[in-house]
Amino acid sequence: MARRIYVEALIRCDLDELWRRTQEPDVHQRWDLRFTRIERLAGADPGRFRYAVRPLPGLAVHGVGVSVGERFGPGGSRTSALRFRSEHPLSPIRSGSGYWRYVPTGAGVRFLTGYDYAPGWGRLVDLLFRPLMGWGTAWSFDRLRLWLEDGTPPEASLRRALSEAGIRAAACAAGWLAAPPVAAAALTVLAVALPPLPSTPAARRCLRRPPDPRSATAPATLRTLERP
Repeated sequence: MARRIYVEALIRCDLDELWRRTQEPDVHQRWDLRFTRIERLAGADPGRFRYAVRPLPGLAVHGVGVSVGERFGPGGSRTSALRFRSEHPLSPIRSGSGYWRYVPTGAGVRFLTGYDYAPGWGRLVDLLFRPLMGWGTAWSFDRLRLWLEDGTPPEASLRRALSEAGIRAAACAAGWLAAPPVAAAALTVLAVALPPLPSTPAARRCLRRPPDPRSATAPATLRTLERP
């Protein structure tokens, strides 16, 4: 059985503001790398939404979802449960469900997610796609953290990430063109292993396994949430 994706970030921010930037579709789509556009379905229940991903110019993969939030949990925590599906033939995800959990602590808010899905391209392709989804979720969480903690807009942090990746790639290319193979290989390993700059989003800053098994327990609202 495929492993559920889990990601957790500690964000030093106001809980209400974190809730707003993750629950409002037009704000959510700015920081989440997994989506190009998220919008509420007109005339439908407020929890119903439509999402789109553009993997290539001119190609949009659409899906629909439904979510419900709970603001008053134990110790001031909050949760948000959702279900989603896509009937697009090119969608790598057929249907799935998950949750967000917001846990206030003395050091900040533990913002975490756990979700799973039925692959649209088969289990073999999903062996490659699922780790990519986990990385994209973690990278996006750190991008959100930088926005809340440092005020760095998501668009600016994406530009920084692309610039830094370009510099690393150029350094590797220059090494293989001008240096002996051993030195070029060492430079490549160094370019990959060096941590990103503090102002650049990085998936490695997020937890990918729950420190407490209770963190990975889906909220009760998910069990009763209707399918989109």
